[in-house]
Amino acid sequence: MEKMMRLKALFSLDAMTLFLLVEAALFLGWARICIAYQPFSKIAPSLGQYMRETNKEPVADHRQSLVQIRSAIHIVSKHTPWDSKCLARAIAGMRMLERRNISSTLYLGTCKDECGKLIAHAWLRSGSQYITGAEEMDRFTVTGMFAKGIHY
Repeated sequence: MEKMMRLKALFSLDAMTLFLLVEAALFLGWARICIAYQPFSKIAPSLGQYMRETNKEPVADHRQSLVQIRSAIHIVSKHTPWDSKCLARAIAGMRMLERRNISSTLYLGTCKDECGKLIAHAWLRSGSQYITGAEEMDRFTVTGMFAKGIHY
């Protein structure tokens, strides 16, 4: 019964929202496959300029797209049959922004958890907006960043 209600809700969405959710699912799946089957050294060159950041100034023209992409990735990542963790979400978001000619910076960071084990996190920023991973980024020390887009 619950699945039927979810399907009904999904198909009641407008075409643009439905397209955005499908796009997010496709990019999350693509990112997950890349992460699972390629070493990061092969993925990194496609992420942009290493140790560079894009502009942090807010871009009013892109605000609606940023909010929509952030929401789509957040919603879809909860419902994928595969793990859509932080790096996959950040890469998917970067690709979705890239398709719209919107610049972004993907950050990689590390910290130690409560047991002293080293853990990693990835998050994505465009202008002054965080698209993915913002809820945990403050715990992490930035160890790498990749700038993609026209404003460096």
